[in-house]
Amino acid sequence: MRRKLLFVLLFTISAYSQQDSQFTQYMYNTINVNPAYAGSRGVASVFLLHRTQWVGLDGAPVTNTASFHMPIQDSKWGIGVSVINDRIGISDENAISADFSYTLQLVSNFRLSFGLKSTANLFSVDFSRLTLRDPGDYAISQQQNINNQFRPNIGAGIYVHSDKTYLGLSIPALLETKRYDDNISSVANEKMHLFFIAGTVFDLKDNIQFKPALLTKLVNGAPLQVDLSGNFLINRQFTIGVAYRWDAAFTAMAGFQISNPWYIGYSYDMEATQLANYNSGTHELFLRYELFSNYDRIVSPRFF
Repeated sequence: MRRKLLFVLLFTISAYSQQDSQFTQYMYNTINVNPAYAGSRGVASVFLLHRTQWVGLDGAPVTNTASFHMPIQDSKWGIGVSVINDRIGISDENAISADFSYTLQLVSNFRLSFGLKSTANLFSVDFSRLTLRDPGDYAISQQQNINNQFRPNIGAGIYVHSDKTYLGLSIPALLETKRYDDNISSVANEKMHLFFIAGTVFDLKDNIQFKPALLTKLVNGAPLQVDLSGNFLINRQFTIGVAYRWDAAFTAMAGFQISNPWYIGYSYDMEATQLANYNSGTHELFLRYELFSNYDRIVSPRFF
């Protein structure tokens, strides 16, 4: 029974503690990947996202995130704060982060930003959420819940960007910390993730722009993750695109600029692995609000 318990924990904890939160529409949620992004939009920006992964699969990940970032007026500094809640199986994790950036002007309208991230992680496991064939099983009934186990972390990133092009390299969590230990073997660890992001904008016509984007994620002990996407912006209002996560999923994306401050986006992932036989896909919905509508200060088109 101990092996069965470890298997459950491997699925519910290790399944994502060795991988940072997964976002399909990362190009709108860059501050969670790279702290140097803080303030780069030129206005105060609020972002809310809900992600339901592998719908129909019991215990599958559900992620909610909220972030706020802005430039500090008449300075080279940017600041931000974000909260991510991940729930998978019997475990919950909350990450509360503060982000700081400093930007230098380069040649040809390019800017170079350096970022630091400070994070407080609160991790919980509730064994009462397990469904047991034998309610009196001693091995499980004796397990102690984990209640808001605290782990601090720090991260860093660089972000090179112009009005139409960006490149970023970051490690959001530099410290590798143990997340669960059953006094015999460590089941899950928080591992260091290296992210590389890139994107550019092409003007196809006066009212149509195209943006290809790339994200790669590298973590020790896991396959290299590569996300490729292409989005069209039509009349500076409608966005439609597709994406492919290498050997993992196909995605359809759409977005709408409701008004100058408000933007809403949605994506649907269809698994490209055998896991597709056990779920009906992944849904992701986000809402962005720009507090100050001085859009002359925002990169155009507003793709990133």
